[in-house]
Amino acid sequence: MSENTEAKTTQLSDDELQDLVASTDTGGRVPESRAVALLISGLALGWSLFQLWIAQPQLWFGQYLPVMNSTQTRPMHLAFAITLAFLAYPALKSSPRDRIPVFDWILAAVGFFCAFYIFAFSSHLAMTARSGLPTQTQIIIGAVGIVVLLEASRRALGPALTIVGSLFLLYAYMGQGWLIPDIIEHNGLSFTSIVNAQWLDTGGVFGIPLGVSTAFVFLFVLFGAILDKAGAGNYFIQLAFAGLGSLRGGPAKAAVVGSAMTGLISGSSIANVVTTGTFTIPLMKRVGFSSEKAGAVEVASSVNGQIMPPVMGAAAFLMVEFVGISYVEVIKHAFIPAVISYIALVYIVHLEALKKDMPALGEAKSLAQMFLKIFIGFAVAGVAFTGLIYGIQGLRAAAPGIGDWVVLAAIAVVYVLAIRTAAGREDLALDDPNAKEFHLPTVAQVFPTGLHFILPILVLVWFLMVEMQSPAKSAFYAVAAMLVIIVTQRPLKAMFRGENVGEATRAGFDDLIEGMIAGARNMIGIGVATAAAGIIVATVTKTPIGTELAGLVEVLSGGNLMLMLLLIGVFSLILGMGLPTTANYIVVSSLMASVVVTLGAQEGLIVPLIAAHLFVFYFGIMADVTPPVGLASFAAAAVSGGDPIRTGFTAFFYSMRTVALPFLFIYNPTLILYGIDLGTWAGILQATFVFIVATFAMLLFAAATQGYFLARSRIWESAALLLVAFTLFVPGFWLNRVSDPFHESPPTELAAALDAAEPGERIRFIVSGPSFTTGGSTQTTLVHTVAEEEPATGRAEAAGLFLMPEGDKLYMDEPMFGTPYQEKLSGFDFYTEERVEVVSVLSPADRLPKQVFYIPALALLGLVILLQRRRQTKPAF
Repeated sequence: MSENTEAKTTQLSDDELQDLVASTDTGGRVPESRAVALLISGLALGWSLFQLWIAQPQLWFGQYLPVMNSTQTRPMHLAFAITLAFLAYPALKSSPRDRIPVFDWILAAVGFFCAFYIFAFSSHLAMTARSGLPTQTQIIIGAVGIVVLLEASRRALGPALTIVGSLFLLYAYMGQGWLIPDIIEHNGLSFTSIVNAQWLDTGGVFGIPLGVSTAFVFLFVLFGAILDKAGAGNYFIQLAFAGLGSLRGGPAKAAVVGSAMTGLISGSSIANVVTTGTFTIPLMKRVGFSSEKAGAVEVASSVNGQIMPPVMGAAAFLMVEFVGISYVEVIKHAFIPAVISYIALVYIVHLEALKKDMPALGEAKSLAQMFLKIFIGFAVAGVAFTGLIYGIQGLRAAAPGIGDWVVLAAIAVVYVLAIRTAAGREDLALDDPNAKEFHLPTVAQVFPTGLHFILPILVLVWFLMVEMQSPAKSAFYAVAAMLVIIVTQRPLKAMFRGENVGEATRAGFDDLIEGMIAGARNMIGIGVATAAAGIIVATVTKTPIGTELAGLVEVLSGGNLMLMLLLIGVFSLILGMGLPTTANYIVVSSLMASVVVTLGAQEGLIVPLIAAHLFVFYFGIMADVTPPVGLASFAAAAVSGGDPIRTGFTAFFYSMRTVALPFLFIYNPTLILYGIDLGTWAGILQATFVFIVATFAMLLFAAATQGYFLARSRIWESAALLLVAFTLFVPGFWLNRVSDPFHESPPTELAAALDAAEPGERIRFIVSGPSFTTGGSTQTTLVHTVAEEEPATGRAEAAGLFLMPEGDKLYMDEPMFGTPYQEKLSGFDFYTEERVEVVSVLSPADRLPKQVFYIPALALLGLVILLQRRRQTKPAF
């Protein structure tokens, strides 16, 4: 790509960029009427206060407030979201933005009524519609509610989710047709049953996705909005530039790290692009990046913010519900892929800078030294945090009555000292990135000005990871800390600086109100998206599409596992086009996650459910990058003035590592720390080893795809680097080629093997029989992990397995209803002449450790290094 590419898109002004973000995230309407503007702001503020009310974990004032259950909070959550969607989002691009048409007022009122009806008459609905006896009035309200919700979704999110939701409703009603494959045909549901399931029941629109949005997501989005309003977003960007700006291609590296830090608190890749991109993209262009490459770096790093814990574009909270594991477990599994993906992106832009011999902003510094400083910083922070844990636990043990009050007083003192430190320096202000002279800040100048922003993040991490509280309760305490900070930071600074404290106090309360309004407006799209995505989830559960999609993918792939995964990745990518991250994940996971597990088991590969969910999630978010939709790419092109399609393709190329990661952790689940106990030193050491090897492998993968390592790579050198990276990621692949992983035993030994196993051991066995859907023969691999509470004998019967040995064969009857095996074996037909049988029992074979293949891989890497050193003309780091 030429570095002198002429801009194909008009570069937008700051106001136009903010309008772009508003039109996609918070609503593009700006009424001229003060009364209407105040009404919208008042509703948003009321929504935030309502969410804080229902989230308060029974504090001292909780006894004075009524308690609401989920059947009441979810409808109110949607009532706020749907009303604000019609007031804040115009119907069309040509619709007025300075006023609200009468029709929009009517839609807002109708939407509010349809959702509020579910809240107000929840007890009546429990005795009628939810007992299978809906009234005619309820059906009319439900039908209108669904239509209004889909229109709200179209306005707030674009047409994609509305079209997908409408197609699923049509499929549920029709059941059969020339566009519906035979394998997922059904007789069709009645209009009444569809409306009942979608709007009146506790599933559908008011199901788990909306429940997660109500209970968890709102608080985290509100936390991020208030943190950003307090100045943390600017602080993170400045800190990234101070630390990385003086490296080769420094602005690009700062864009990556700045986007990673803002991604921690942001749920929107488009807002992330515009927030950091308006500053980073001009500086990237200044040091030699083309408009398209500068935009692509920003897109790749901002979209990666969606895979970064703790928020993950709200998907982390949905995974808790869908996978059935704790929030801390989700964060544990998502952490390593997200971090190594960001490290690799820093390395990719470093290689781009080396290829183009780009200068640094100011005196050039070493990337290796920067990584060393970051490592030392994390190590020191880890030791300090560990010391804090033991210190607080010791204090509570010594003085249980006053321990928490002492900790609270210590936090207050630390906060005041941090504000005093910040008050001794000027407030951070970004230099104009387009100015002739740009002054790069130093870490010493920036770091002390925002130390108080670390406190609420520390509170969040503490309650999540140490106290092991729920995400909702942890987020509530973090928001509470943030509310105190945003109100008091200005007056405290004014007091220390000798300025007018009264004006600063008023400004602090203004920041508080604006932050709460911004948080609620950021939630409009997510609230509507989770409700509309509930339509798809309910259709999947009420029709055969959920169970039969695996068969369809299997037919298309011809039974080849890698081709199956590629097809599922492409399906997830297509389904994700034009959808926000949250709706995207709900749609692709409800359709595709179980397919990955089912088809993997048929091929003998046991895929953890969390790995399957992360697989489809990663591919879903790539839709934000990929042309022709690629919303984030269009936003970046609007900032850079580059061509949006070329920006999107370049960003996709930079994001190849994000595409490769899901395949890698499907085949090697230890990459997501699956099966590693972080509660032991052995587990921590193993996790550290996995992280180091995975990071090294991902850097080699990045070098291979960029065609540059120590020097420009020849084709065979890039292929060799890919081979080395693959071997480091999945060494077991080569070991399985030369040595069988399992020893096969006769099927009749299954019951004895289960009884002889120690707690924690895993017994693997293969079941074969007629398919319930196709009638043909199919098989699957099952793993039984022996639990401590299982009896010493009769474990097969206790697990719900009915085994019937006949000679050297072991037949099975249908497992006991309600047991895990009943669900796992639901794809078999136990009532035909052909019987379901266990065909073999597998136990791990004694063989070499898989890490032995690191030796030839590192030898090949050494050869590539030796050859490239002869052509190297500049330092690699």
